[in-house]
Order: sequence, then structure tokens, then C-alpha cells
Amino acid sequence: MINELLINAKPYETRVALLENKTVVELYVKRDLGQDLVGNIYLGKVLRVLPGIQSAFVDIGINKPAFLYVTDTYNDFHYLEQLILQGEYEDNNPESVFYPGMQSFKSCDVNIEDLLKEGQNIMVQVSKEPIGAKGARLTSHITIPGRHLVFMPTVSHIGISRKITDEKEKARLRKLMEEIRQPNSGFIIRTAGEHITREKLKFETEFLTTLWESIQKKRERSSAPSLLHKELTIILRAVRDLFTKEVDRLVIDSSKEYQSIMEFLDTFSPSLKSSVELYKGKEPLFDAFGIETAINSALDKKIWLKSGGYIIIETTEALTTIDVNTGSYVGKRSPEDTIVKTNLEAVKEIAYQLRFRNIGGLIVIDFIDMSKDTNKERVFLALKEALEKDRVKTTVLGMSELGLIEMTRKRTRKDINFLLTKSCPYCEGKGRVKSNATICHDIFRDLEREICPGEKGKAYLLVNTEIESTLKEEERTFIMELEKHINRQIIIIGKSDFNLEQYEISIQ
Repeated sequence: MINELLINAKPYETRVALLENKTVVELYVKRDLGQDLVGNIYLGKVLRVLPGIQSAFVDIGINKPAFLYVTDTYNDFHYLEQLILQGEYEDNNPESVFYPGMQSFKSCDVNIEDLLKEGQNIMVQVSKEPIGAKGARLTSHITIPGRHLVFMPTVSHIGISRKITDEKEKARLRKLMEEIRQPNSGFIIRTAGEHITREKLKFETEFLTTLWESIQKKRERSSAPSLLHKELTIILRAVRDLFTKEVDRLVIDSSKEYQSIMEFLDTFSPSLKSSVELYKGKEPLFDAFGIETAINSALDKKIWLKSGGYIIIETTEALTTIDVNTGSYVGKRSPEDTIVKTNLEAVKEIAYQLRFRNIGGLIVIDFIDMSKDTNKERVFLALKEALEKDRVKTTVLGMSELGLIEMTRKRTRKDINFLLTKSCPYCEGKGRVKSNATICHDIFRDLEREICPGEKGKAYLLVNTEIESTLKEEERTFIMELEKHINRQIIIIGKSDFNLEQYEISIQ
């Protein structure tokens, strides 16, 4: 299997795509105008304590209060239990857990009002982005990820990635970590840490420990709310978390970001530098690898299967439903065989779509009814197997008598549909269309495709009047940068008779 990591870096938007055998399996999008909060550490101020739901609202300095559950507020066994359940690492020595001055969650009943008071300052980390009407989710259990390690300053424990399966290697890593770490500090050894040398392990341990000390010093001289530590950019996070030995090459189309990646790898993984490539093709990077087509298909509700069947994906803020249908597929044998074959084909597509679209939360899959219990079990096991490639934690319940499977997928950021679209203004919110920013960025890419750098002249844009306003106001800075890049003046003309996604480009 050939794995590639592609990064399309523009001033207005950065997109990261992970490809397996030339198929996009994961997509990350970051827009400069939006917030990127997960992993950030803040000194927050408690606004309200809500005993009824055992949570609190915390001001961290963004436009919407974030929320903190009681189980994310204090150091207890629940924290490590959740990490283990989420599949973050393997716990071989639970007795080594140490929580300074705290009791086990199993031996006491702690209420949020006993831990937090209104006006209190508290150090927190964002664990989930704001989604819809919900604010960001916080935790007081700080984790600081590195290339090979994750530092957990609030616990004393050593964890090892489940993907490291060699028992001798796990024993070696655990022994090294015991010797290197400071007392009462916790570390998870990531998959990328397999076969790491003692010197590299010691260097990264000291680096993360020093970083934590600097965060604590900043806290002492800061007033709430304030940002204490900002996570890496989406590009360096992709290098840290996705660019492993399983990825054959990384391709990026920005010389500036290419240099930042090489400097990052100089420190943490020099051996990977030879696998980084600066893209210099005339065709845009995502066009050359067929990713733009895949992104557009991710906005479709109906996905056709090779057999002629199809699935329909409907996503709301709280729930995603997936309906499986035979469509034009009639099979060659019995109806039951036709249904089972369609369901099994749908299983692979569903697992792929969940990962590619980053669909999270509660998911209900309505498979076509099967009469035999053995076939139901076969489809259920096939779904669990297909989800094993997903890096995000999933939990799948058995198939009900109605042919429904309920499952959950951990959600930390918006799915592609909500990120790239907005409620349709023409149908009063019953459907979705591309957001203004997505349309503007489509226009930028089309301009770069059609205009050869070096030629002088003018480019006329005919767009919907609402898009005209967005281009001239929110995207004005990027328009000016684009004019310099293509060496042409861009003249924007609003057309009231154009629909939101309609635009025309004229070159003179």
C-alpha cells in the first residue's frame, strides 16, 4: 500500500489530505479567519457552576463560553480509564497511577460545586472544537503531544501505543521511560516512538518537560482569561501526527512551509527529511492528485456503490443517519444473497465515508433487512473490521431486530459538510449550500488555473452580490495577494441574478 500526505498551503486556507493507494481517507481544512482551538492551553475564569448537569461554563477569552464536565475537572482514575477506553494506549500497570493529594473516583463522590466556584481561575485545555451551538469542551487534564511522546503532567503513568505490538520492544520502551522521566510525571509512547533511541527519548522528554515549566511560569504572571500555550499549526501537527514511517512521502506546494517542515524534522525526525517533496507542477496540487473531485463528492448525500446500490447520509448537529438501499442491483440468486452482498459492500463505503468526512457523535445505520441471524452477525463483524483502520475511536453496538446498528465516533472537530457548507438561504434552512468562504476559495483556485503568471492585464469576476461583498470585505487581503501573484488587476462585479455558487471569469 502506498501512503502519501499532501499539503495545499494558501494564505486563505490550508488543506491536508492523507492518501492510501491514491484514495483520500482523511482531510483536514484550516481557514486563517477561523479559530483552531484544540490543544490550546488557557488560564480560564469560571463564569457559572451548574450542579444540575455537573458542569461549569468557563471564559477562555473567545466569543462563546466553553464548558467543563466534573469528570474533566479533577485528577482521578476516571481520566486514565477514559484514555484506555478510547484506545489511546495499553495499560499494563494500573497500580502505578499517582494523583497528588487526590482520591480515586471509585472511592468518593465528588460534585462540581465542591471543586469550582464562580470567579475562580483554572488552567484548562481545549479537547473539542465548538460545534454548532455548543461551545468548546475543556479538560483540566493537560496533555502536551510531541513527535514520539505525549506528556501528561497531572498523572504518574507510562502508557504505550496499542499499535506497538512487539512485547520486547514495549518492555524496552517502558524500562527506558522509567529511567528517564521525572518522578510523578506521565508519558504515553506514541506509535512513532517504536525503536526510538534512548538519546532521542531523553531529548523529547526534556523538551516537553521544559515546555510545561514555561507554561506554568506564564500562568503565574497572567490574568484570566489568557492563552498560555498555542498548539502547532495544522501543517506541523500533520507532520507530527500523520507523517509516520507508514507514509511513503509528504508533498507540499509552499516553499515557505516546506522550510518550516524541514526545520521541524531537523529537530525530531531527520530520517524523514528525504521523504519530503516540494511540489513544482503547473497544475494545482489537489487537482493533480484528483482530490478536488473527492472533496466535492463529500458534499453529496447519495453515494453510489459499484453494484448499483447506494447509501444516503443525513447529518444533523446531534445525529447522523445512514440508509442503505439496493438501488438498481437485483442480484443473480436469492433476495437474501442480494441484500447481504449490498450490505457488505455498503459496510466498506460507510467506514470510508465516516473517516473521510470526519463524521462524529451518534451514528445510526439502517441496513437492508436480513432474515438470517448469521447474515446479521456477518455484516456487524464486517463493519467492526472495516473501522479498525480508523484512527478515531469508535464504539459499535450489535444489530437490532430492525436491522439498525448504533455506533459512536469520537468528535473533536467539525465534519466536512458543516465546515464547507452553510444552511441554504433559498429553502429556509432545509438544505445546505457552499459557504461564502468556500465559494471565494473556489474562485481563487480557478483564477490561478486560468491565468499564467507573468502576463499582464485584467481579470473580471462576475459573482453573486453576496459573494461580491465577501470578496471585497472579508477576503480583500487575499484578493490583493492574488493580484500580485497573477500580475493582474481583479475587478469584481456583482450580479443580482446570479445564484450564490454561480460565477464567471473573464481574462483580458
